[in-house]
Amino acid sequence: MAELDVEPVERIEDVDVPVPSGVDAPEYVLYGGKGGVGKTTMAAATALASARDGTRTLVVSTDPAHSLSDTLETSIPSEPTRIRDDIPLFAAEIDPDETIDEGMLGGENPLGGLEGMFGGAGGADGSGDVDDGAGGLGDLLSGGSMPGADEAAAMRQLLQYLDDDRFDRVVIDTAPTGHTLRLLELPELMDSMVGRLMQFRQRIQGMAEGMKGMFGGEDPVEGGTDLDELRERIEHLRATLRDPTKTDFRVVMVPEEMSVVESKRLLSRLAEFEIPVSTVVVNRVMEDFADVAGGDPEDFVSPDVENCEFCKRRWQVQQGALTRSQEVFRGHDVKRVPLFADEVRGERMLELVAACLD
Repeated sequence: MAELDVEPVERIEDVDVPVPSGVDAPEYVLYGGKGGVGKTTMAAATALASARDGTRTLVVSTDPAHSLSDTLETSIPSEPTRIRDDIPLFAAEIDPDETIDEGMLGGENPLGGLEGMFGGAGGADGSGDVDDGAGGLGDLLSGGSMPGADEAAAMRQLLQYLDDDRFDRVVIDTAPTGHTLRLLELPELMDSMVGRLMQFRQRIQGMAEGMKGMFGGEDPVEGGTDLDELRERIEHLRATLRDPTKTDFRVVMVPEEMSVVESKRLLSRLAEFEIPVSTVVVNRVMEDFADVAGGDPEDFVSPDVENCEFCKRRWQVQQGALTRSQEVFRGHDVKRVPLFADEVRGERMLELVAACLD
């Protein structure tokens, strides 16, 4: 195999490209896709460009493997914090370990005194060992370790941010595809479970009231947040995610066959939940930056497909995937982001990415 032959690249700081200001997007932008395709990069670049025109923008990461701090080159806490003085850019990295114990409603117990009947932290014997066959409904609603509990905690955080009038736009770096789909399934799952639970609780409350009237004493079913509130929040999130005037879920992929397949599957699942997808971002394409967003191509490394066997084979792989993606994603706005020679982190590199997304 021929030795990798590439032209030298100038320092990114010397590259002269238009700095994007503003973003053509609704209030909520979600970047999703397979892990490792560059969702964090796209979210950070979009948020940075959004904040440049004075739009109060919050960028949030729900990915357990946080890299938003590294991408923006600043420490980001778990609560929304302004990270720039010159532009209204806010950021937060949701920590699953911190939020999982707080459950869907921030530590409030929506089950009242019934959590012991459904498993979870308030099991019948106080040990939390009661099992309802699904890991404990109490675990899901009031915190715990059942599968999907981290997504439930993340969903609660997203509900808070969607209603936060401090921000004009919220950009979300979602977890990898499998986690994202479980998060999106939770409203339907919760709606079904909560509906049955509410009916059951109403019957129990009726019986309890009768017993209280007959024998006196305190109501055995009391306390906690009314399940009506939980249902309203779930319905609000569902309506927001499905409204194309408010939400744009952007799929990120790389030009490889498996990524195309994964992205196609994600588009299909999102369609099932009626989640609007207008943009597909193809990241790390081996082409000149000038072909994508203008600028001097001499400032970027281009593959030498004539003399470099490795470059040639990778180019062929990418061209096949790009051809396939054009067929799969027809009707969507496809954005290409080139494979940069430098690591994409820091404001200057994010500006280059934002120029490709503009």
